[in-house]
Amino acid sequence: MMDVVPDVIIQQILSHLRNARDIASCSCVSKQWNESIPFIPSLYFPRNSFNSVSEADSTIGRMISLIIHLEELVVYCPFSASSLSSWLSLRSGSLRVLELRMDASSDKFSGSRVDCIGAAYGLEDLKLWGVSFTKPPNWGVFQRLKTMEIIGAALGHEALKDAIKACPNLTDLALLGCDGVSSVSIELELLERCRLDFLGPGNSTLSVSSPRLRVLEVQGFSWIHVNKNHKLRSLCIAKNTGRLHKVETGKLVDLEVLSLRGVQWSWSAIHSILLCASDVQHLEMKVEFCGDFDTLQPFPEIDLVEFFNNHPKLETFEIHGAMFAALCQKNSLKKLDSSFVIPKLKEVLITVRSPLNAEQKLNSLESLVDFSINLQKMVIRISQMKNCHETADEFFEEICRFKHLNNDIVHIE
Repeated sequence: MMDVVPDVIIQQILSHLRNARDIASCSCVSKQWNESIPFIPSLYFPRNSFNSVSEADSTIGRMISLIIHLEELVVYCPFSASSLSSWLSLRSGSLRVLELRMDASSDKFSGSRVDCIGAAYGLEDLKLWGVSFTKPPNWGVFQRLKTMEIIGAALGHEALKDAIKACPNLTDLALLGCDGVSSVSIELELLERCRLDFLGPGNSTLSVSSPRLRVLEVQGFSWIHVNKNHKLRSLCIAKNTGRLHKVETGKLVDLEVLSLRGVQWSWSAIHSILLCASDVQHLEMKVEFCGDFDTLQPFPEIDLVEFFNNHPKLETFEIHGAMFAALCQKNSLKKLDSSFVIPKLKEVLITVRSPLNAEQKLNSLESLVDFSINLQKMVIRISQMKNCHETADEFFEEICRFKHLNNDIVHIE
C-alpha cells in the first residue's frame, strides 16, 4: 500500500521531519520512501545521537551527502572541525539555517576552525553555542544573513567587531552569556531586535547605532549609549553584578515597554531614563539600591503625584522593594490637585520586603487604588520579609485589612 502513495505526498510528509533518527526510520518503510529522503529540507542531530565522534562524523556526513537541497542543519551532538568543513562545502549553495552546539564537540572551535562557516554563503539564520571568537573569523560577507545568535562565547574585541561586520544586513542579533570584552559597539543599519547578555562585574561599555532598532535587551553593561536615531518600542536593561553608571538613549517617543533591573544603579541613570520614557505603557522597576560609589544607598523619595503626571500612559506597573519604599507621597498630599487621577493604570504588582515606614507604604497603596480610575488588579507580593519583630505582623495585618476593603482588586501573594 505504501508504494502507491504519490511521491509528492511522501515528500510533503517527510518535509515536516527534522530529527535524523525519525528520518532514518522512514527510509526503512519502503523503497519509495527511501528514494524520497534526498528531498528532505532539514536535519537535526540531538545530543547522545551517537556513541562516538567518529560515528557522528561518518553518519552525519553520509546523510548530508544524500540530501540534494539541504536548507537547515542543526547539530547538538559532538563532531569534529574537519568534518564540519566538508559538510558545509558540500551543501554551501542550499543551506539557509545553521545551528551548531560547539561546546559539546571534541575539538575546541576557535580561530581558523570557525572560518569554514563562511563557506555557507547563503545563510539566513546562524546560531552558535560555545564558540571561541578570540581571533577574527575569516567569513567574508554574509549578505543574506538576517539572524545571528551566539551563546556562551569567549570573545575578543577585534573578533567580535569583524564578526558583526561580516553580517551587514542583520535584523536580529543575540550575544548571550558571552565574556572577554570590555566594550561593544554595534552599527547595523537594518537591525531591529538586539539581545546582549555579557558576564562579569567589570565596567563594560555598550554603544548601539541602528536607526530601525525596535527591541533592545541588555545585561551586564555599566555605561550604555544608544544613538538618538532609533525606533525603540521595548527596552530592558539589567545589571546583576557591579554598578550601572549611565544610560543615554535620547527621547523614547515610541517606547511601550521599559524594564529596569539590577542590584545597584546610579540614581541619575534611573532618573534620566524615566524622563526620556514619559510615554511608556508598561514599566518594570526592580533595582535594589542606588549610589555612585561602592556603598549601597537607598533611593531618594519619589513624588507619587509627579511620577504619574510624568507618565500618563502607564497601563501596567511593577515595582520592587526599596524602589516602592521610595515612592513617597507625603508632600504630594499637601498640594494635591483635586483633579489628579492616574488615567490608564490597569495592573500594578508591588513587592514589599520590609515593614519599615509602614504608614507611608500603606498611604501609597491606598492612593494607587483611590486615584487609578481604571485599576483592575493590584498584586501585593510579600517577599523575604527579614524583620521578625511584631511590627512585621502588624504591617501584614494592615495589608490584609487593606485587601479586605478592596477585595475585588487587591490580591496578596
